[in-house]
Amino acid sequence: MSDISAPIVQALKAVLPENDFVALHIPEFEGNEKRYVNQCIDSNFVSYLGEFVNRFEGMLAEFTTAKRVFAIVNGTSALHACLKLVDVAQGDEVLVPSVTFIATANAVSYCGATCHFVDVEEKTLGVDPSKLADHLGKIAKMDEAGCFNRRTGARIRAIVPVHTFGHPVDMAPLLEICTRYRLEVVEDAAESLGSFYKERHTGTLGRIAALSFNGNKTITTGGGGAIMVNDEKLADLAKHITTTAKIPHKWEYRHDMIGFNYRLPALNAALGCAQMERLPEFLANKRRLAGRYKIAFEGVEGVRFFTEPAFAESNYWLNALVLDKPDMQLRDEILDATNNAGFMTRPVWTLLHKLPMYQNCPRMDLSTSESLEARIINIPSSAYLGKMA
Repeated sequence: MSDISAPIVQALKAVLPENDFVALHIPEFEGNEKRYVNQCIDSNFVSYLGEFVNRFEGMLAEFTTAKRVFAIVNGTSALHACLKLVDVAQGDEVLVPSVTFIATANAVSYCGATCHFVDVEEKTLGVDPSKLADHLGKIAKMDEAGCFNRRTGARIRAIVPVHTFGHPVDMAPLLEICTRYRLEVVEDAAESLGSFYKERHTGTLGRIAALSFNGNKTITTGGGGAIMVNDEKLADLAKHITTTAKIPHKWEYRHDMIGFNYRLPALNAALGCAQMERLPEFLANKRRLAGRYKIAFEGVEGVRFFTEPAFAESNYWLNALVLDKPDMQLRDEILDATNNAGFMTRPVWTLLHKLPMYQNCPRMDLSTSESLEARIINIPSSAYLGKMA
């Protein structure tokens, strides 16, 4: 065991229960989940129509203050639909951080567009506005049709800022850049339900955003996601294209464009309603857990516990340790030691520009992303762990 692995294991033991194994992030079902799912079954409205879908969407809209919310089958589908709604098309480029889950890039590919990878900053783990401004200043060319990449000739249509591990991106300077270069902003808020940027919920800073309710998220519907829309024209279109673009009629099946069968079933929405009732409790417990971690790791040399930036309130979806120096071998030794000690830990996702299907995509200097890949370790983050703090 390396010199740093032992104190990290001890810090985890000071915070976490000594079970056989503490998972990274598991759901919690101690509220009305079974009751609501049974009510949904009894109603016979188990597909995308019914009381629970409307109720779930309303609860999300009220909590986030988004103008409209549409429940979707998963976060990836929500993100794909968002990109289509802002007219990302075949041959376009979309600015995407290399530090994110594969779904962000895949949604761009589903549109026939190309990922253009951008770097992140240390204070947020999200898109670095300063580096992005410098990069676009060198490669962007503006004309009446929009922003174009001088090097590839492709239109740069949009950017997908990702609120990594629930920590909000510094959106104000980023939005200024996007206005200057006429870029659409599609927030990937898959990980950040319950996170706020300067008192505004993530996903409400631009026109449209995607959420995820996968089994490992702060709340879960088993599988599921949502589109958050802050533009009424986009909202009507979002509902239309995610419901197979069917024209309303008493009996006829007519469709006026290529749509997607992306609406969330009521069974999943019923689960979501019960989870939303407990969201404030989950968030409070996760913040309590993060506070315990912060204290436990203050005396551990060579590593720090990642905390929210000053301008944000994070949901602390996945807690993270950051090594002082990039060292893949040391990172893997720590992962081995912590998992062997009964605490599930994991590295950050493999950087997207290193994956075979994305390695030839255009990209800026990604030195911060590459450094963080060798330094980030996620540690157990389930909400129930905060009850024990």
